[in-house]
Amino acid sequence: MGRAWRCSGLRWSADGPVLVWEGGRRSALTRGKRVAFGVAEGGVRTCAGARGHACPLAAAVPARRTGARCEECARLDRAHSVAADTLADDPRPYRVYLAWFGPGMAKVGITAVERGPARLLEQGAVCFSPLGTGPLMAARRTEELLRAALGVPDRIPYADKRAARAALPDGEGERAAEIAELHARAVGLGGWPESLAREPFRPVDHVGVFGLRGAPAAVGEVSELVAGGAVSGELVAAAGPDLHLVTGKGAVVLDTRLLAGWELVPAGGRECAVPVRALKGRAGAQDGLF
Repeated sequence: MGRAWRCSGLRWSADGPVLVWEGGRRSALTRGKRVAFGVAEGGVRTCAGARGHACPLAAAVPARRTGARCEECARLDRAHSVAADTLADDPRPYRVYLAWFGPGMAKVGITAVERGPARLLEQGAVCFSPLGTGPLMAARRTEELLRAALGVPDRIPYADKRAARAALPDGEGERAAEIAELHARAVGLGGWPESLAREPFRPVDHVGVFGLRGAPAAVGEVSELVAGGAVSGELVAAAGPDLHLVTGKGAVVLDTRLLAGWELVPAGGRECAVPVRALKGRAGAQDGLF
């Protein structure tokens, strides 16, 4: 067996999506490129650790879990995140935004201003608009205010986002219509923290960035990796952590979060040989499509 690599996940840069590997190596993901890798024979998926440290137990984690961490490492990682409200003294400015993923699927969220659109690209937001900018806790209070007043969530399951991509409106104006209406309602509300400056509606569309325009509709999604299995296909689109690959059996979505914790090896020209299930929301969905 050749050298095995361990993936740390997908990151979005100014030049597009890249796969990051332990040790710092990066692989650019260019549309039209063939993505191919195998899972080491006899391999076991193990915890990826937390905060840059290896899991002390090298604990096994389920193949279908998108978070490649054991319970202890997951708690440690979350304890130092903005989402856990443990970084109240973070001096960086934060932006409150509205994001849209498909018809009837809008959310409100926050991100550090210095990250630009990276957080929205990581989430797979089809389009978004900023709402306001200010200190972290002011942004967090505004997020909660708007979530309750507008009746929108702060999270949307990735499975729902994938299903929505198959039926997106063609025009940017149509895709931005829902968040335009929500933005107008939001800026008219009282109760915003004085330290958070409201921003005008400025929709940003990611359909072109993701490569979704004209891409073949996905018929399935990889449900898990398995020892000795392989994934191979032409990359036609990427949204959030998902790669849309055209295989010999149709377009398949691979959630790159499933890669972490496995030892991966070159796969040559082997076809997709891992469990794939029908994409949620499609007629006749069943497990084990291929």
